Amino acid sequence: MSPPTQAVILCGGLGTRLRPLTDTVPKPMAPVHGRPFLSYLVQQLKDQGVQRVLLLTGYLGETIREFFGDGTGFGVGIAYSAGPTDWETGRRLWETRAALDPTFLLLYADNYVPFRLERLHEFHRSQGTAVTLSVQPKAKANIRLAANGRVELYDASRTAPGLQFVEVGYMLVERDAMLGCMDVPDASLATTLHRLAETGGLSGMVSHDPYHSISDLQRLRLTEQYLAPKRILLIDRDGTINIRPPRADYVKGWADFRWIEPTVEAMRRLAAHGFRFIVLSNQAGIARGTVEASAVDAVNARMRDELRLQGIDVLATYVCPHHWDAGCACRKPAPGLFFQASEAHQLRLDRAIYVGDDPRDSQAAYNACCESVLIGPERHGADGTVAQPAHVAATLLELEPWIVSRYEAWESMP
Repeated sequence: MSPPTQAVILCGGLGTRLRPLTDTVPKPMAPVHGRPFLSYLVQQLKDQGVQRVLLLTGYLGETIREFFGDGTGFGVGIAYSAGPTDWETGRRLWETRAALDPTFLLLYADNYVPFRLERLHEFHRSQGTAVTLSVQPKAKANIRLAANGRVELYDASRTAPGLQFVEVGYMLVERDAMLGCMDVPDASLATTLHRLAETGGLSGMVSHDPYHSISDLQRLRLTEQYLAPKRILLIDRDGTINIRPPRADYVKGWADFRWIEPTVEAMRRLAAHGFRFIVLSNQAGIARGTVEASAVDAVNARMRDELRLQGIDVLATYVCPHHWDAGCACRKPAPGLFFQASEAHQLRLDRAIYVGDDPRDSQAAYNACCESVLIGPERHGADGTVAQPAHVAATLLELEPWIVSRYEAWESMP
């Protein structure tokens, strides 16, 4: 079964915490780099294969309709369902039930997080619940999640013990099962989710890429920083920047470090186009006792210094020091290093490329909702998988023109 092609976005709130901005525009139309925030969500949905978007409007809803029209200019079909500003979110869904697909994606209009619809859909099907939430860890939470992915408690008051997560939207909904739990006509989405949790009908898929919100003025400013176009290329180290040591061996000092010259030349050319770099590297030799963490740090520092002399700015290097059997969240193909980089540099991973030399690099990028390219002799190992790289080549130098054009294309769209 394919993922749903309809998305529904709740756009009816007053946005009181965004005043005075929302005195004249509805919250989803808050400007971010000259575009309404909502346009970033619409583009994201289009990128994920969504074909139709239903906007449930309320406060100043005509402003939204005037901007987006029927969606032709955005590459998707856009329809509207308007209601009074005092309607509960659940009632907005109930009143437009005839326009809802049997399974649809439901979003809040003030949150943004990279996601993969196919992965969310696969998880949703495996759970067999009425609703699957996208959730993230948070200190002040409203969800208690079991190890099997079921939501044990949904507490809108956020006062119950053991709450670990908060939902960020991006939820998959089975229309009939959800509507069957609603109190109508004054249906509350929060009350409905609470009831579904009580009956085992609510699940949660955990996401660790930090989400961004425009719910208040401070968060809007942070979201503007996050959504700003950035020419940052993520890149592996061993086998990509330097020649990979023999299997089970490691670069123990600068004397062991050998540049891959076409990579350095490509980085020089990319730097001339305004690119900066972040290195993400597995270094299991630290856990195995083969190389000292301080030696890895010293090599990375020398590498950055040498590259800087050539006009190449390496913003940071992130290292996983754990053994491959440790089950950590940061050893590629796990995406933890990507999330560390994203949080520290306000980097939007769904508008970034990772360069690696191993199929596991492409898998890690896929898990982080990031694009990838592979270079070197092992570059074909990811062919035919969902984590297939966007391009493969013998050297990074061959891919430099495409990388520039890809980032330029992203800069021209939300």
